[in-house]
Amino acid sequence: MLDTPILIKGEHEVASSFNKFFLNDGIMANIGFIGLGLMGKPMAQHLIRGGHSLFLQSRSGVPADLVALGGKAFALPREVAQRAEIIITMLPDTPDVEKVLFGDDGVIESLEPHSDQPKIIVDMSSISPLETRKFAARINMLGHEYVDAPVSGGDVGAQNATLTIMVGASTAVFGKMKPIFELMGKSVTHVGENGAGQICKIANQIVVSATIEAVAEALLFASKAGADPEKVRQALMGGFAASRVLEVHGERMINRRFEPGFRIELHQKDLNIALASASALGVSLPNTATVRELFSACLAQGGAKWDNSALVKILEKLANHEIQKHSE
Repeated sequence: MLDTPILIKGEHEVASSFNKFFLNDGIMANIGFIGLGLMGKPMAQHLIRGGHSLFLQSRSGVPADLVALGGKAFALPREVAQRAEIIITMLPDTPDVEKVLFGDDGVIESLEPHSDQPKIIVDMSSISPLETRKFAARINMLGHEYVDAPVSGGDVGAQNATLTIMVGASTAVFGKMKPIFELMGKSVTHVGENGAGQICKIANQIVVSATIEAVAEALLFASKAGADPEKVRQALMGGFAASRVLEVHGERMINRRFEPGFRIELHQKDLNIALASASALGVSLPNTATVRELFSACLAQGGAKWDNSALVKILEKLANHEIQKHSE
């Protein structure tokens, strides 16, 4: 069950154990960043530009431009964790996080049990909340701290440092980490203890996926009925139907711009987590299940790397009509 309790150290213990280097009075930190893909790379850039020392590792290699900015590249997660006070992971899925943290040459190999200088492990990936609580318990048992801080905002939010960051951590650890998060995002919310950040991200993905599907239906209906879908989108943005998804994803659907901001394969993964978590709780998510099936159809069409707005392509096939923007 998702509400299985775990042992978390008292906040007074956490607060008293931090070294003075942790971000107070503008003091910079040594930060490890593992996972430098579409999202992770710009997030790491913001931390370097914010004055922090970055130790970097990625399965695909560390980009040269991050090294040119001052980041230091390493081959193994263990090597990053040896040098960092804060270790951030930004990885595709739950097994990837588990391998980086607890596998061979993983982060855990560099965590001294019950050190008087505890490290903070911060996972900013979107993964299972149940596994997140297990990971947190393992790290906490060694006397170190764990934070789950998944993000929303896609590659544009990562590039512009406007991500929404949903944090699961103790109050004390959140207070220490907030200045770091604010270098990467514009909205940073302490949702609750470990696991709460990932639960919030699942809720976010439920809303976003359903809204993408609804926007696709609306624009497809309008287009096949003979209206200009762009004019319809503009009109809807002035009323209760307005949303960030209508603004951004609606524009992508109309202009056929499906290069990935957030890949369908990753959104599908998030919905799998949502449905598995809901099943464990005895909660029915019928709309989420429907959207997952539409994403599955996209994958069957070779659309794993498409932007999630390309879900509209499946609805277009069903309607035998492609959304058409009217010429000016």
